[in-house]
Amino acid sequence: MDPDDHVCLCFRVSLRKIRNYMAREDPPVASLISECLGAGTGCQWCVPFLKSLHAQHARGETPDLGISPQAYAESRLTYRATGERPEVDGESPADS
Repeated sequence: MDPDDHVCLCFRVSLRKIRNYMAREDPPVASLISECLGAGTGCQWCVPFLKSLHAQHARGETPDLGISPQAYAESRLTYRATGERPEVDGESPADS
């Protein structure tokens, strides 16, 4: 994903904003990313992705989703229609 692509589509929170928030605040748990413009508090679609980004940050990696913005948006449409999530960083939808 490009840093300016939105991770939280409800509140238009970009990957860049999330990266900057984590670098500045170093949240101890992924749920605190919600303090970054409400990320993850709308439809809940991005929560597993936020958890993945947080885990990468905790490992000292540059957080990235490794998915194209088009595939990400298409997966969200599927989620909204079926309630099923894709696998994220080796986690099954049930783990999310």
